[in-house]
Amino acid sequence: MSVVADSPVHSSSSDDFIAFLDAELDASSPNLSPDDEAENQDDLESVRIKRRKFESIEETKGSTSEGIIERNLEASTEVDACTHPGSFGNMCIRCGQKLDGEAGVTFGYIHKGLRLHDEEISRLRNTDMKSLLCRKKLYLVLDLDHTLLNSTHLADLSSEESYLLNQTDSLGDVSKGSLFKLEHMHMMTKLRPFVRPFLKEASEMFEMYIYTMGDRPYALEMAKLLDPQGKYFNAKVISRDDGTQQRQKGLDVVLGQESAVLILDDTEHAWMKHKDNLILMERYHFFASSCRQFGFNCKSLAELKSDEDESDGALAKILKVLKQVHCIFFDKHQEDLVDRDVRQVLSSVRSEVLSGCVIVFSRIFHGALPSLQKMAEQMGATCLTEINSSVTHVVGTDAGTEKSRWAVKENKFLVHPRWIEAANYFWQKQPEENFIIKKKQ
Repeated sequence: MSVVADSPVHSSSSDDFIAFLDAELDASSPNLSPDDEAENQDDLESVRIKRRKFESIEETKGSTSEGIIERNLEASTEVDACTHPGSFGNMCIRCGQKLDGEAGVTFGYIHKGLRLHDEEISRLRNTDMKSLLCRKKLYLVLDLDHTLLNSTHLADLSSEESYLLNQTDSLGDVSKGSLFKLEHMHMMTKLRPFVRPFLKEASEMFEMYIYTMGDRPYALEMAKLLDPQGKYFNAKVISRDDGTQQRQKGLDVVLGQESAVLILDDTEHAWMKHKDNLILMERYHFFASSCRQFGFNCKSLAELKSDEDESDGALAKILKVLKQVHCIFFDKHQEDLVDRDVRQVLSSVRSEVLSGCVIVFSRIFHGALPSLQKMAEQMGATCLTEINSSVTHVVGTDAGTEKSRWAVKENKFLVHPRWIEAANYFWQKQPEENFIIKKKQ
């Protein structure tokens, strides 16, 4: 069954958006202060009014009698004072008045035709933030391709991968499988090892969104494979059709405060405005087409009949980072949760990875040097231009350079740049012996 048909985005009813607003303005938490509770009661009353307006509008949709709509709206005492916080189609979500033109940010993934103005977005984020912090949760935005899974067109399977056609799992109960053939999309998808335990444990700490540069039908199909019961994402599936900038992802379409959002993605340049929120993932290349896409002249995991380690792979390691960040953010010894910023916590955790390391680079291609140096410094390393007794690591690709020979003579670590990249992906200093540069014979 296609998840596209089941999506609330394609529903003609406004129930899903009303339910979303109900959740966003939830006032049921016993941990709220009396002032906050009173404020949220007002919000709930606003939701009830919106529900009545939406129901009356939905009942009259398709009718040729606009007088019925007008009489319903005249009964409201809010019409004159309404600031039109958003629109559903061409009608205000609060008072139901017809609006000229389109304004605000589109939230089509929540409900087709929904637009919200900046003030309403800010209000919803603030209200949801209070509820979320009371439940000790943050937001987590997850990329799909090469982060949680890998997909390929059936026609792009290599001859060495053809055996997979006979090893796919049943679509009848996707929760028990990891390799799926989607005939109607002419695709095959492999879920990354550990993805199901990852989502289960992450959901206890985060409200989770999917955000992919794939189109909406693809995004919804992948969400169905990852979350067949709709426990983790529900309508929070964002595709390239929902973004406000071409070839870029942005948190402007995520109803969460930026100070409480973490992002998992394999592509840094997709998040130019939100790099401080980003945890860069090591790419998952299960299929040969994925290797070719990124210029790797090597066999794919499928061709090798291998896969990432379930308990020690990328997702398992990043889950530990997420737990650490979450723990520090909600540290009982700190006060004023609302003023806390998860980006600062993430930066602090990152700065411990290579703390104490003093690095000198040797004959690194100039185009790669600035990014490597920045990466190392963000992880807490000190980078020098000249060798001295304080240097702990020489990073290069040639064991015959002067600095490389000095490292060997002085018993310092001589490692490949991949040592820094691996530490960056796994948020943990890697064993130097796995990245030693050997002298050419």
